[in-house]
Amino acid sequence: MAQNIYDTAEFFEGYSRLPRSRHGLDGAPEWPAIRALLPSLSGKRVVDLGCGFGWFARWAADQGAARVTGIDLSENMIERARRETADGRVEYRIADLETLDLPAAAYDLAYSSLAFHYLEDFGRLVRTVHRALDSGARFVFTIEHPIYMAPARPGWSTADNGRMCWPIDGYSVEGRRVTDWLAKGVVKHHRTIGTTLNTLMAAGFAIRGVVEFAPTVDQIAAEPRLAPEVERPMILIVSAEC
Repeated sequence: MAQNIYDTAEFFEGYSRLPRSRHGLDGAPEWPAIRALLPSLSGKRVVDLGCGFGWFARWAADQGAARVTGIDLSENMIERARRETADGRVEYRIADLETLDLPAAAYDLAYSSLAFHYLEDFGRLVRTVHRALDSGARFVFTIEHPIYMAPARPGWSTADNGRMCWPIDGYSVEGRRVTDWLAKGVVKHHRTIGTTLNTLMAAGFAIRGVVEFAPTVDQIAAEPRLAPEVERPMILIVSAEC
């Protein structure tokens, strides 16, 4: 079972204060890059894996999706998602992505935002999603960039050329990582970009797009805290086709 860190009070309170939690999709700097990879959702059947507060599920319904299923392990997340969703085309359920079962050929788009780096068995999840997608369907997701998950120490250091660099440690050593983010003892699972993409292809997916997200100049001007993402990407965005 995946660690249910979002149902601990300390973590949930901290997460609820993040810009992306308070402002939804507009609070996520990577959202324009994600949206560029999404197909038309008119009439589509959508599953949102790790749906959180339901921001994307509601947006998909607004874009004309016929049906949207949001899935999350956290009771806190699902409770708020249900409370803030009035559209009858959107339903939510609690389930562990590590052991998730989905009906065959039931969806036209599978989407996920910043959830899969919490999973130990990414391969099982990918195979489950592949079976659940209809022919030609898309699988679009974001994860913490593997480089971001492998820092040697917190903070920046200045290289000899004056540029800011981010030293990394053990990038090629995959597996369990424990970090303190919003709460102590948050468990994540590190995989290289190669492993992520090869796992998708082994399950039968064709890779259609890969974005190592970097903020624009305008985004950095508006939010200077994003400046480090130019040198060390925090988010990897992948689009694959069934």
